[in-house]
Amino acid sequence: MEPYSRHGKLVRDRIPQIIREEGAEPVIYTAGREEYRSRLRDKLGEEVAEFLEADKDSAPEELADVLEVVRALAADLGVDADQMEKIRETKASERGGFADRIVWTGNR
Repeated sequence: MEPYSRHGKLVRDRIPQIIREEGAEPVIYTAGREEYRSRLRDKLGEEVAEFLEADKDSAPEELADVLEVVRALAADLGVDADQMEKIRETKASERGGFADRIVWTGNR
């Protein structure tokens, strides 16, 4: 299998349609499974970076983009939203969440 080109980026499913509606013709292809997984991981980093740079007003939208990529990654692993929520709940039950804002600085 030939490695994929690093040109281009993974985009949302409707982006080609939106580009066409704006009068341009997008140059696209469908990624294979391994490329898709790699590009999803790249996209997660991209979206997290955008969230970290966002101001208070745009942060919720950027966080929604992170969630969209996380859901796609989970689906690629064969885990649906309900299963992911159960995993999250189990971890929260065993180890807690982050609501108490606890910062650990080490042990004595």
